[in-house]
Amino acid sequence: MITTRPSATAGTASSSGSRLLRRLGPLAAIALVLTVVAELVGDHTIDLGIGTVTLYPLIWGILLGGVVSMQKVKPLPVAVQRHATQLVGLAVLLLGARLAFVVGANIPVLLDAGPALLLQELGHLFGTVLFSLPIAVALKMGRATVGACFSIDREGSFAIVGDKYGADSDEYRGVLSMYVFGTVVGALYVTLIATALAGAGIFDPLALAMGAGVGSGSVMAASSAAIAAEFPARADQILALAAVSNLITTVLGLYVGMYVALPAAERFYRLLTRRQAAAAPASGPETAAPAAARVTVDEDPADQAPVLPSLAIVLVLFLASAVVFHGGFDPAMLAGFALMAALVLVSLGLKKVVGLSPIIGLTTIGAFLGSEWSPVADVVAKVTTPIEFLALTTPVLVLAGLGLGKDAPMLRRIGWRIVPVGLVSFAASFVVATAIAEVALGLGG
Repeated sequence: MITTRPSATAGTASSSGSRLLRRLGPLAAIALVLTVVAELVGDHTIDLGIGTVTLYPLIWGILLGGVVSMQKVKPLPVAVQRHATQLVGLAVLLLGARLAFVVGANIPVLLDAGPALLLQELGHLFGTVLFSLPIAVALKMGRATVGACFSIDREGSFAIVGDKYGADSDEYRGVLSMYVFGTVVGALYVTLIATALAGAGIFDPLALAMGAGVGSGSVMAASSAAIAAEFPARADQILALAAVSNLITTVLGLYVGMYVALPAAERFYRLLTRRQAAAAPASGPETAAPAAARVTVDEDPADQAPVLPSLAIVLVLFLASAVVFHGGFDPAMLAGFALMAALVLVSLGLKKVVGLSPIIGLTTIGAFLGSEWSPVADVVAKVTTPIEFLALTTPVLVLAGLGLGKDAPMLRRIGWRIVPVGLVSFAASFVVATAIAEVALGLGG
């Protein structure tokens, strides 16, 4: 976590501040260059014959960051990599603030959703836990299992897991691995499954449409288009239901993931690894010890990056990414970023005063500010709408990439294991949700 720390003497404070500046300055410059380069490279689609894979700027961002972090010519100091990881923790809180405004603005959609739309969300939220987590345990992915398998790990998962376990935890690396996997192959993979099921005639096309709303915009768009192509007479209904389902998954996923899915994954993991935990040393890489019993780098009280300079760095990266993404500067962005930063600072203050988790505080306050019951909802929408959510993920992945060097052993241990786990996660999320929607539609006539 990013915290401020009182120093014993003025001289110590001055020395510590100077050292931090020497680290944060170059880190900010490197991250800014890599963010701009990644956005300028843009989207690139690869035709595989059976479908296409789109590589987004965020993929270039984590690749570029990883190369800089892991190269041996002029190694990036471990202390700088740790600061990059600390900045990720703050950046995902800003992502959570942006997402909270989206949630608030779309609460009416949730209230108007029918029982079939709401019930099928159980498949998206728990299909991954039930089916992919046992596979990850069997493959001995260690604590990364919890982060990788509590959902299909879209943007909100970074904030949830980062807040609970820290941005330098094995659980967070599991989220990162699943996020990259899903971004690269998720849309193609789910589209192939959707096409096969639509052609087989097993499910109602409307149930398939609801199942397509897994919480990823690209996956939803590609798979719902494939379903609509199989049932052209019902294309409008299919596309509309898929969009609403995806929105509901985003809205519900943040809260259910925080309070239900992640705790369920944690308990299920402990249940499945209880024998491993009894047999392995307490400090072993695959121990099932509770998070509270483990100390991660970002919990080390020494050398923590102060909040305000760190927040300023992340905001500059976000602004640069948004400007390149949109091809121009909108003055409303400044007000939007200021509002997001204020919300993050308030949530950090609440944690300090009353011990409230920052992600809980900012999602609750942000959702209210963006909702129809808020007197400032129109203002919030006006200043945050120009800030495209996808553009914000690029600097987050750049910073994550810059911290990968110190995590290389853990990432190598995950390695190929994320492929079968990811395939099962995405398939379970789509198929289980579709099956539940089919039953709910049948019960509703």
